[in-house]
Amino acid sequence: MPDPAASSGEHNLGGRRVGTIGGPRRQGAPTATVSEEVGVGTQDMVSQLANVPLFSGCSRRELQLISKAGKRTSRRAGTVLAREGEAGVGFFLILEGTAEVTIGGKRRATLGPGEFYGEVALLDGGPRSATVTATSDVELLGVTEWVFRGLLHKQPAIAVKVLQTLAGRLRAASKVPTG
Repeated sequence: MPDPAASSGEHNLGGRRVGTIGGPRRQGAPTATVSEEVGVGTQDMVSQLANVPLFSGCSRRELQLISKAGKRTSRRAGTVLAREGEAGVGFFLILEGTAEVTIGGKRRATLGPGEFYGEVALLDGGPRSATVTATSDVELLGVTEWVFRGLLHKQPAIAVKVLQTLAGRLRAASKVPTG
């Protein structure tokens, strides 16, 4: 039976879901830094967040709030962005650049603009199930667990929609025959 996540643009990497947002990667796109005000604008980030399965039930206004709760940050090529087994601090959306995903030292995927990691850590701060390393300079939108939790307290409608999405994914996963 096909993976129900496959139709949503997600990939299953050793029990960890990695998602794809938007269209094809742009080769040679300039790397932006926070101070340069170059790169993905707020509306583009909102559009990309709309394609994250966890946020799929959120309205445009709620996605704008999530985007504003995040922080844009730049990292150099070769930087470990997340380390397998270490506590996760939150969710990261790749705005520019590329990163490699490894599990147990084995390459599993390459992420680019519009792709993300850490959506489960956004909810529980649990250990990372993979290592993510920048393979080029990257610009990220990061939303930490504690900032997201504060947003959920102020905007309970977002919490309800995230719970509904998770319940739907759990229901779909439980319908997949085992073994």
